[in-house]
Amino acid sequence: MSEKTKQLKEMLFNDKKNGVDVFSAEELAACDEFCEGYKEFLYECKTEREVAARVESLAQANGFVPFDPYGDPLKEGDKVYYANRGKSVILCVKGKRSIKDGVRIAAAHIDSPRLDLKQCPVYEQEGLGYFKTHYYGGIKKFQWVAIPLSLHGRICKSDGTFVDVRIGEEAGEPKFCITDILPHLGGEQMARKTNEIVKGEELNVVIGSRPFKDDEESERIKLNILSLLYEKYGIVEKDFLSAELELVPAFTVDDIGFDRSMIGGYGHDDRVCSYPALQAILDLEEAPEYTAITVLTDKEEIGSDGNTGLHSSYMKYFIADLARMEGYEGRDVLRNSKCLSADVNAAYDPTWSTVFEKNNASFLNNGVCVTKFTGARGKSGTSDASAEFCAWVRRLFDENGVLWQTGELGKVDAGGGGTVAMYVANLDVDTIDVGVPVLSMHAPYEIVSKIDVYSAYKGFLTFFEK
Repeated sequence: MSEKTKQLKEMLFNDKKNGVDVFSAEELAACDEFCEGYKEFLYECKTEREVAARVESLAQANGFVPFDPYGDPLKEGDKVYYANRGKSVILCVKGKRSIKDGVRIAAAHIDSPRLDLKQCPVYEQEGLGYFKTHYYGGIKKFQWVAIPLSLHGRICKSDGTFVDVRIGEEAGEPKFCITDILPHLGGEQMARKTNEIVKGEELNVVIGSRPFKDDEESERIKLNILSLLYEKYGIVEKDFLSAELELVPAFTVDDIGFDRSMIGGYGHDDRVCSYPALQAILDLEEAPEYTAITVLTDKEEIGSDGNTGLHSSYMKYFIADLARMEGYEGRDVLRNSKCLSADVNAAYDPTWSTVFEKNNASFLNNGVCVTKFTGARGKSGTSDASAEFCAWVRRLFDENGVLWQTGELGKVDAGGGGTVAMYVANLDVDTIDVGVPVLSMHAPYEIVSKIDVYSAYKGFLTFFEK
């Protein structure tokens, strides 16, 4: 290749760059170091409640105080947070400019696909005790059988007290499991349609097998299990009616590959964006030009509805309160604001390449992925960011050394998915999706690149600082 041809290609082509070819040895080391903190966060925070509690604790440790909407107007550099019902959190650092000039929002979700317990979950059948479950979010149900599960959540009693539960994560603790039929007898099961290999009502979790001693009554296994729960937690069966209990994979978080370049674990979608967005606002060393806001929200996996999801008004009300404190309307702020909807994209998988359109796919190690639109097929259920805002994000990242790429969620007719972007955009905010590519998305064990995680952090930090 001639030098002229090489120069023209470098100038004209949109070549994706692998971070290994771009980063210095020091930057690669920074990627690995940053991801050690992320790995610990991912393992310790497997539910939205656990994330929210950790975030509130970190916020307080970093000088954030609870937001008082009826207090004095925030001053430059003030740090406040708002905890919404223990399942979503907003962190805010007041910028140098008036709130009227808009805010910078990084919005990620902290819920992940899982199995929820039904309201009346405990039963026994032919010598085994079980939990009945109702799956949450988009899952391949067959992936959740024959793997170790742990139980997380909160049980609220009728007297107003509650018990937090986390069983199956530590050494020596019991785990739980959904059984599968052996292949020798699985002919009928394997003849089912793929989405019915395991049906929703077959996601029954084994929780015990020993009957209550010295008793000839029926349901002795159930009685024994409830007796154990009463002894340990002081709960009775009716307390399940006012409980939020989730079964999640009892997997560790691990380095993947001989080169340790990737991270495997449960819940990358979307804690792999939540953690960088959180760390970016915690790491602001001085007041940014514009007020910075990180929103860590709930319920995205089931449509963002409910009062802890971003389809509700809690973020809009928070910004309206900030505006009122300075004598403005919330809409004055929102129309001048910008948002990075921090959510993942599907990383190109060579084994399953037929569902991707390679020119418009995101790849591991090529940096944080900027996604102009999500949705399904004819762009249904997306905000579709404007060309002007896309150019603004390009310029921001390019001028500040953020490794980034672009991508779509598979081929046009292959399926699709949504994020919180459209709910923020509906508030008259310029919004675009920016997140980490993920292999095996929505599986019990997902994989991401350390380079991409760090690039997301650098992107969010740049967004807040500039």
